[in-house]
Amino acid sequence: MLRRPGNQSPRVPNLIESPLLQTAVEPLVQVDRVSKRYGRTLAVADLSFGVAKGEVLGFLGPNGAGKTTTMRVITGFMPPSEGRVLVGGLDIAESPLEVRSRIGYLPENPPLYPEMEVTAFLEFAARLRGVPKGGIRPAVERAIERCALGEARERIIGKLSRGYRQRVGLAQALVHEPEVLVLDEPTAGLDPKQIHETRKLIRTLAGERTVVLSTHILPEVTVTCDRVVIIAGGRLRAEDTPENLVARLGAAERGRGTWEIETAAPADAAEAALRAVPGVARVEAGPETAERTLVLQVEAAGDRAIATDLARALLEAGCPLFGLRRGGASLEDVFLALTTEETETNGTGDSSDATGAPEEHP
Repeated sequence: MLRRPGNQSPRVPNLIESPLLQTAVEPLVQVDRVSKRYGRTLAVADLSFGVAKGEVLGFLGPNGAGKTTTMRVITGFMPPSEGRVLVGGLDIAESPLEVRSRIGYLPENPPLYPEMEVTAFLEFAARLRGVPKGGIRPAVERAIERCALGEARERIIGKLSRGYRQRVGLAQALVHEPEVLVLDEPTAGLDPKQIHETRKLIRTLAGERTVVLSTHILPEVTVTCDRVVIIAGGRLRAEDTPENLVARLGAAERGRGTWEIETAAPADAAEAALRAVPGVARVEAGPETAERTLVLQVEAAGDRAIATDLARALLEAGCPLFGLRRGGASLEDVFLALTTEETETNGTGDSSDATGAPEEHP
């Protein structure tokens, strides 16, 4: 077993369960009870999770959660203080060169040489990655095509836009056809069209490559990732599919839910009627719609009976009812529930920026 249940959020219990660990499939990447200290600061604490072959894993956490530190440990950029990382059954501490040859890494700040042309840089990266001499040119051409760099292939990297530099960074991570891709904020600085193209590329790699993807864009996780790991304060908070996490949040909230109600009544009268209903925890009025109706958000018990009580209360108060819809939790709700209290109370987190650790060139 890769990890022990623990450090669970008091607000969202029992989310720290992994369907991957309940199968006989051996994960291609195993992070096994990894901790990382910078002096007295504990950036990552007893962190364990696995990534199956061909899976796209979303790695989430607030700023300072330990995401970048974890990715640097996975890629062999820095050693863990405790624990180990296995890639294809190999311990990265014992077989660093072989493990690194299986990994493509895109840091948040791409490791580029600004004075080089794009093609020359990718050829250089391919040689560093051990691509055979006769295979360098085909490997570079594949990377350029995948990352849509044809128009920039002969340009100087330092003169490229942020979006193009990001794509060059992704190309250098792909050029040696690695089994595992570790991508730290791969869509940072890209325009909407480029973000769409990058998401599409990552999805085409699913099944063919194992991808660990760190991002702050939660809709990107829903669209791109098969499974999610959420950390806060350097500790594992949840691990499951996005759909299961959202479903478990609903169960953990003990049946509470959000109801959206549309009425034409004055706000004061409607709010008073709804607050009087047993089980209602909060009523919040929004602005009037174009049809001069009022939309209210009501936090209340999640069973169907409450809907009848809400409708009856409005009608008895003389408030016309035009709509009553059940709201649902989202991945953003899960993320906030798991990380908000942790970041306010836990002093651990990612201090890698404060260490002055240099960025790695390929």
